[in-house]
Amino acid sequence: MITEFINEYGTMILYTVLTAIAGYIGLWIKSLYTKYINDKTKKDVVETCVKAVEQLYKDLHGEEKYNEVVLSVSEMLAAKGIAITELEIKMLIEAAVGEFNNVFGKTDNPAQTDVK
Repeated sequence: MITEFINEYGTMILYTVLTAIAGYIGLWIKSLYTKYINDKTKKDVVETCVKAVEQLYKDLHGEEKYNEVVLSVSEMLAAKGIAITELEIKMLIEAAVGEFNNVFGKTDNPAQTDVK
């Protein structure tokens, strides 16, 4: 009786299980891809906004420039449907500004530029 059941429905059950596994793997790969793309998009948007604010608002300094970048980043990512936390924005801005300052030699600490 069991052998008859396996002979008759075994391939159908096997196909169902394989389809479920393939679907799960597909969803997992899609979520990894989406996370990678969103993280890359966030980084690119922050870098663009830091450069743009640096160029457009030369008369602003410190907190005012920071607020302009935060506003720009929030609006651009919201338009793309990408959620971002305040902490992410702050960390990405700091990284972008640090890179920006190193590229243009604006570091305040001369010890950072000395490589031994």
